[in-house]
Amino acid sequence: MHHSNLHIPDHTSRPATTIDRPQTKPTSPPSNQLIRSLGIVGLDALEPVILAALASETPLLLVGTHGTAKSLLLCRMCEGLGLVWRHYNASLVNYDDLIGYPLPDASGTLSFVQTPASVWNAQAVFIDEISRARPDMLNRLFPIIHERKVQGLALPSLRYRWAAMNPPADPEAVTSETYLGSEPLDPALADRFGFVIEVPSLDQLSDDDQRFVISNEMKPVSPTTAAVLTATVHQIVNEIRLIKPSLRSVVTEYIRSILHHATQLQLVLSGRRAAMIFQNILAVHAARTVRQPDADLGDSAWLALKNSLPQRGQRVTIDMSRLLISHQEVWKSLQWEATDPRRILACERDPIRRLLRAAAFPQIAMQDLSAYAADALASVTVGARHALALYCMESGLASRVIAPIAEQIAKLFQLVSQSQGVNASVATSSPKHLAWQEVVHQLSLIPADNLDEPLIRNLLSGLFAAGDIATKDDVVAVMTSWQDVRTLCEREPHASAA
Repeated sequence: MHHSNLHIPDHTSRPATTIDRPQTKPTSPPSNQLIRSLGIVGLDALEPVILAALASETPLLLVGTHGTAKSLLLCRMCEGLGLVWRHYNASLVNYDDLIGYPLPDASGTLSFVQTPASVWNAQAVFIDEISRARPDMLNRLFPIIHERKVQGLALPSLRYRWAAMNPPADPEAVTSETYLGSEPLDPALADRFGFVIEVPSLDQLSDDDQRFVISNEMKPVSPTTAAVLTATVHQIVNEIRLIKPSLRSVVTEYIRSILHHATQLQLVLSGRRAAMIFQNILAVHAARTVRQPDADLGDSAWLALKNSLPQRGQRVTIDMSRLLISHQEVWKSLQWEATDPRRILACERDPIRRLLRAAAFPQIAMQDLSAYAADALASVTVGARHALALYCMESGLASRVIAPIAEQIAKLFQLVSQSQGVNASVATSSPKHLAWQEVVHQLSLIPADNLDEPLIRNLLSGLFAAGDIATKDDVVAVMTSWQDVRTLCEREPHASAA
């Protein structure tokens, strides 16, 4: 995947292309080969994300099958960076293992007798099997991950908080590969991990990498590799500081738009997550830039986004293909001028409002307007869909879309605009009979001077005859959705401007 470079407006007096960077760089492995030089293979594509997590000190969660070197990754990183670190198995650890043993001193103040496993002086912690921990233990681990605190006391030495888990089990789809003891993370806990990475299993590696994993003898990290790793992390930290002013605006707009698309894909992202994604994009782009000065910001944004989704730890299905399409659409829109109506419409989260507002812009291309119309029609149910088709016909919008969409609109409009006959035999007190009684009742509630009355009569009769109304609840749902969209079309200030 490659995108054309985005033109970034000059929001500061210093454009991104003129940033002064250090002119010397340490001798280093080729781009995306630094982790490989630590003796860990298969993570080349994820290297910018892992280095970004190191530079930004953002909590990182690794999700993968057993034996995929999740703990080894942090071990080798800490060895290369010369860090003091602790490895805890969340399913087995006791709280005393973390904080030591409480003991009152001579003054009566409670202090802790530390052990070699205590967290107090650690610079990095790795919490393995976090999805298998007891709820009370997760609550105690929570402030370590989120605040770098324990028992309300700061851990000033702690920089890195990493965790690992197996894919959470789905009790409705148990196979021989299911990890029955791996529970989905609590949404609040999952949301504290800035990066959430899926680690590839052995069968997903290349043939050469599989051979390496099988036959490799792990050696200590060489001084040269350790020096390169340390220097690279420092460079990324400086690069984040340098690029942030010029990229702030475009990355902010990207996140505002992509959040709407994520919601449509049933990916609920919090305000905290939005801020994390902002920082993650900057960090990933900085990590890519120090190795590849012409790195494309759009590619960096996608790499950061797909590895910043907490749902990976929550047994939530992520439609990555549709998310990629959304990313490409949003990124393309950011190349338009701020006053371009397509840019304005890209920020509208509701598909129906987006269509109504698009109708106010005569310069919108037919293909774009057709896409808005198709999206709006697909986002609603019967009743609402017919009300939207009625608006499209009344406003003339149907004549501005491509033929297949216009035909769909015309078919929906035909049902409400033409008299519908009903000839059916139903058993007394059956659901179908009760549904018809509800149709009659709903029609009786419409005032005689309501111009929508014949339209609603045709709608309910036609849907009943077609079998789309089968119960009393169906009638109420159709009426509610119809009225909601009709009200929205009448109220939307842009609707009459077409």
